[in-house]
Amino acid sequence: MKPLNAIRMAGREILPLIEGGKGISVTNGRSAGAWAFAGGVGTFSGVNADSLDAKGRIIPQVYSGRTRAERHEELVRYAIDGGVAQAQIAHEERRGEGRLHVNILWEMGGARRVLEGILARAKGLIHGVTCGAGMPYKLSEIAARFGVYYYPIVSSARAFRVLFKRSYHRNPEWLGGVVYEDPWLAGGHNGLSNAEDPKQPEPPYPRVSALRREMSAVGLVDTPIIIAGGVWYLRDWADWIDNPELGPVAFQFGTRPLLTTESPISPQWKKRLLTLKAGDVGLHRHSPTGFYSSAVRNKFLEELDQRSRRQVPFAHAPEGEHTEAVEIGARKRRAWMAPADAVRAREWMAAGYTEGLRTPAQTMVFVTPERARTIRQDQTDCMGCLSQCLFSNWADNEDHRTGRKADPRSFCIQKTLQQIAHDADVDTQLMFAGHNAWRFAEDPFYRDGFIPTVRQLVARLQTGD
Repeated sequence: MKPLNAIRMAGREILPLIEGGKGISVTNGRSAGAWAFAGGVGTFSGVNADSLDAKGRIIPQVYSGRTRAERHEELVRYAIDGGVAQAQIAHEERRGEGRLHVNILWEMGGARRVLEGILARAKGLIHGVTCGAGMPYKLSEIAARFGVYYYPIVSSARAFRVLFKRSYHRNPEWLGGVVYEDPWLAGGHNGLSNAEDPKQPEPPYPRVSALRREMSAVGLVDTPIIIAGGVWYLRDWADWIDNPELGPVAFQFGTRPLLTTESPISPQWKKRLLTLKAGDVGLHRHSPTGFYSSAVRNKFLEELDQRSRRQVPFAHAPEGEHTEAVEIGARKRRAWMAPADAVRAREWMAAGYTEGLRTPAQTMVFVTPERARTIRQDQTDCMGCLSQCLFSNWADNEDHRTGRKADPRSFCIQKTLQQIAHDADVDTQLMFAGHNAWRFAEDPFYRDGFIPTVRQLVARLQTGD
């Protein structure tokens, strides 16, 4: 293993080890502060972070607004208050060491307002902003205005070129680094383009080399590239370190920091990580964002898969192959289907999936009455956590609508991520993870259920393991 030399980021020499910033309360001030104290970059989530009361207890995010727009304003206030609280905790925990970043998802509802609110009230506590999930054109402008470095997350050289030409060329001095997030290996939402096959992973080296060429062409020869997604043992990446073709690189760890004593995830979640096997984490496309995302295969995803399989095209009146009328639900509303689809629909209804929910694709999915009530209630309770939501048809625009029908094949991402982050059953909620999470069970570092401190993990990483 090559020596892991310090790298200059956010105005300071630090270890080239970055804590990946997961969403909703999964990286907080304590975990980020501990990582920075160990000499690297700690990253706390600015996505609906937890606020604390005077006794240090988490303040539940309860929404009382009567309209989506009113609840959205509550969500923005919660996000800013929580982000500031976690920045203060992280600042205290780092004890003057390392650097601190806040992670923002550009496609979250009110992203710009939340980021500006956090940076304004936590001035001097945050050194950088990591931002992905979309094309954050305004990121450089905001970072420059508040005097912090920005770290866009991209999955290709093309994405970086578009961002730089459109806006980043105006503030290159604040571009602290570029995060290359492997779209086939990273946890959470992935940046697969329509031209890329989710089932055909491409090797990362040529993609990162192309990114460096793109950066060098605009004078960013010494700006670090941060490798994210699929990083477990640094010895596997030895050829990337001090590689003249790639230039300065750092490594971001999203999955491994979950299993530390400072990690805020529940004991049940940590225990589940230690039992995963190869293949237990996969890509799916149920997310209301429209992006592919990577998560543990559990009952939550199985129900979504089954829901989409119980789906047939239909028409409101007989037309084309839709020649057979099927009576749906307690009110016996008619839908017209192809004869073979009508047979399937009746079989599902006989099995208890009696409610037919219409989708934007002019199809109907069949669910139980209980599931239908949950779906409708979740759609009604929407508080606009995304800039555009397929599930609820919310949009962060003047009339707060996407112009499309709400899609019952998806789910309320805010609800499930809040629940799993605050001790809910990990088998019935969305459990994001990187594709290497199965390595917890095989890595001798975690033998007999050992859970390290952040400091122990950072020390271990520097050995190559």
